Parts: sequence; structure tokens; C-alpha cells
Amino acid sequence: MEAATARFIEESTALPPAALAALYEDSLDRWSRGGRDASRATRVSASENSAIERAVRTALLRRTHELDAFRPDLCFDIKPACSIAACAVCKRTKLTEEQYRVLLDPFAAAGVTVPER
Repeated sequence: MEAATARFIEESTALPPAALAALYEDSLDRWSRGGRDASRATRVSASENSAIERAVRTALLRRTHELDAFRPDLCFDIKPACSIAACAVCKRTKLTEEQYRVLLDPFAAAGVTVPER
């Protein structure tokens, strides 16, 4: 996995529970406003997908009790948003600026380092 993607996963999954809950809600709002289409453009290889999914899942599972104490099922709910955004970082040169922004602006606003396209 490329360093920028690994760093993004590390930072995004370490956000405080309140920030992750807000990201989840924002991802639901953005889904119908370009997020769905942008997520389709983040197609990664099977090996890249496996590495990203494993890294996100492992990082969030370590925090299950903390996240779910803040909001039930937060650990489960936030995983797809983190994974899709990590795929966007991985494939950033293949995405349009609009696709990249719709998926990653919420993470940048939460303080996660988002690499330039």
C-alpha cells in the first residue's frame, strides 16, 4: 500500500468518535449528491482493496468499544466511508477534482491530511 493511503487510513480511523459520527452523517448526505458516482470511480485492484479493507477494519476494530459507546454501531457504520475515501486517495490521479473533493473534503475538514491529486 502506498504511503499516502496508509497515512490517510491511520489518521482517519484515529479521529475522535464525535468526528467519525459527523463524517458518517455527512457521507450519507453526500451519497445522493455525487458521492455514489464518485465512489464508483475509485475502483482499485483486488489486492489494493484487500489491503485497504484490512487496514481500515483492523484500526476501527481496536476502537470498537470506544466508538460504540459514543454511538451504537458507529464502528460498523463508519467503515465504508473510511474505506471509500482511502480508495479515493489510492486512485486520486484517476478521479476528477469534483469526485475527489466530494469524497475527501469532509475528512480534510475533520483534520485528516488529504494528499493533493
